[in-house]
Amino acid sequence: MFRSVAKAASKVPGQAGLRLMSTRPGNTTIHKLIEEQGTVLLPGVHDALSACVVQKVGFKAGYVSGFGVSASHLGKPDFGLLTTAEMTEVAHRVCSASPEVAYIVDADTGGGGPLNVQRVVKDLIKAGASGIFLEDQSWPKKCGHMSGKQVVPAEEHAAKIAAARDAIGDADLFLIARTDARSVNGLKDAIERANLYYEAGADGLFVESPTSDEELKQIGREVKGLKIANMIEGGKTPLHTPAEFKEMGFSLVKHPLTSVFTTARALLEIMNILKHKGSTREDLDKLATFPQFSQLMDLQSWYELESRLNRFTPEAKECVANM
Repeated sequence: MFRSVAKAASKVPGQAGLRLMSTRPGNTTIHKLIEEQGTVLLPGVHDALSACVVQKVGFKAGYVSGFGVSASHLGKPDFGLLTTAEMTEVAHRVCSASPEVAYIVDADTGGGGPLNVQRVVKDLIKAGASGIFLEDQSWPKKCGHMSGKQVVPAEEHAAKIAAARDAIGDADLFLIARTDARSVNGLKDAIERANLYYEAGADGLFVESPTSDEELKQIGREVKGLKIANMIEGGKTPLHTPAEFKEMGFSLVKHPLTSVFTTARALLEIMNILKHKGSTREDLDKLATFPQFSQLMDLQSWYELESRLNRFTPEAKECVANM
């Protein structure tokens, strides 16, 4: 089934000589974090505000969730409604708002064929991304824990991974290949696909929605390269800590929806209070107050910057010109 992948990769338009990768650089920011931490926890973010919180707490890496962005920016489920342009714009805002955090960005299926994938890769590098997810679902895609998914032929996705690796070149971008075949064709096919995508050039492999610890351990044993686990509260996969996943052979653990689920629940609670009581004065413990939020936004530093810039005089300008 998978023997024609090299041929498929070589047929990428405009990419004469494009080959499957037997080696990859291995020196990206994400690689270095894995070396330092063993197994890296990636909190999901859905906008610049949640990114600010992730940076404030002290995380060094995070994940820009397509599900979360679809919910927060469109008010729609993860049903393939979000465009690559919209996702790239959010990624740019997230990376700009929290520059101390290295973000892996969900790029869904890459926007089309191998040429589209190459454009998405280059756009996300410009946006400041440190990594990218590319999945093998048929379009329109769905959240990996929803029903009704389909996958493209493995060779087709391997060609996209090879095209992505070619577009990355020596850029600081960690390439993750995701397969949703577990829910469609079973775990055996998913593992075979993941290993094929590794040969095509992926740094990390993500088998979506395993349903038990036994399946997780099998993925840890049989999938090549660096493995990624996906923790969705109420999803199909058992929840574990990074330390527990390290024992099973995983290098990255993402919590893509914790932030957006928390936001939704908190908003539902406080808006119900406001509607029925007409005030929040008895429930201030359920929200950040103005002073607390101002501290999160580093408001004082903006006052200080504004004051410094407003003191810019002609004399100061001449001094700067002579430096």
